[in-house]
Amino acid sequence: MGLPRVAAFTDSYLPTVNGVTYTVRAWREQWERRGGRMDVVYPDSDYEPDPGEYPVGSLPFPFYEGYRVSLPGVPDAVGSANLVHAHTPFGLGLAGLRLARKRALPVVASYHTPTGEYATYLASSPVIERAVERGAEGYERRFLDRTDLVVAPSERTADHVRDVVGTDTPVDVIHNGVDVEFFRPVETDRCRERFDLPGGPLVGYTGRHGFEKSLDDVVAAAEDLDVTLVFGGDGPAREHLEETAAAADVDARFLGFLDRADLPAFYSALDVFAFPSPVETQGIVALEANACGTPVAGVASAALADTIDQGETGYKAPPGDVAAFRDVIARTLAERDRLRETCLARRESTSVAHSVDRLAELYDRVL
Repeated sequence: MGLPRVAAFTDSYLPTVNGVTYTVRAWREQWERRGGRMDVVYPDSDYEPDPGEYPVGSLPFPFYEGYRVSLPGVPDAVGSANLVHAHTPFGLGLAGLRLARKRALPVVASYHTPTGEYATYLASSPVIERAVERGAEGYERRFLDRTDLVVAPSERTADHVRDVVGTDTPVDVIHNGVDVEFFRPVETDRCRERFDLPGGPLVGYTGRHGFEKSLDDVVAAAEDLDVTLVFGGDGPAREHLEETAAAADVDARFLGFLDRADLPAFYSALDVFAFPSPVETQGIVALEANACGTPVAGVASAALADTIDQGETGYKAPPGDVAAFRDVIARTLAERDRLRETCLARRESTSVAHSVDRLAELYDRVL
């Protein structure tokens, strides 16, 4: 029997750049490389779709720049799918459920991000924020209870789904995986020249600049370190970060959005990847950095508590403790060469091919 035809529904896709986008895209490419078909239904945008990618109507999301609210449409082209994979519990996830119910198909749901994380963007007080979080958890539970299997990217996230969200649906872990053929150590001279990066130690981050990621802790930690900070990416917290760095007189470079092709050189140029986010479900950028030989200074919270192997691929500090985070950056810098060797030795174990092997097993189970 050949690989099943999968209809993947996601509210986050190109040209938006984030972990969900990269995961959906990488799994699709790997699935089709094996001879299967994985169609993707996503919010329309100025991205030109490839064959098998189907945009549906959407509107800008007013509370979070770069995101769109999808209308729950089901393109006719995905009607012959054998299985639905929902990467969102919202508009297009509901569309996936509708297709599954109409055609009696099994549904796998990926739990990428606790929706309660975004309560701070919608609430004006802590009381309202907590109420939004509780409402989000209740909504997630009702959505996941209508699926056949939940896939979480880490054990910590799986525990959250079982214990906090409280779904009755079985939960399995599949790491999102890294394209280790693409993310690898590369020459960095052109990257340094292009962005006018100095020759001293570079500590950096790339990805979405969201307030929930606590990126201002990177700036605060750098005040007493002889390093240059380098931020790639963009998001609602960028202006705040720039103002904070200027006020602290920290040497910080903001490169803006980086094309995917630029990322291996960016990661390779860094001495330390700094990642203080306490809310990650896996932290795929940390694994991408590791695959390029760059150790991570992060926090012992959420999935990063497992993603970063203490003393092997980086070091972790308690979340919100700037002094401890500064010490972690300094220690990672001091031991960079040793940590780099471990990062490179573990590349294959974090590959997207390994993850899709596991995905195929779970698809067979629900079918």
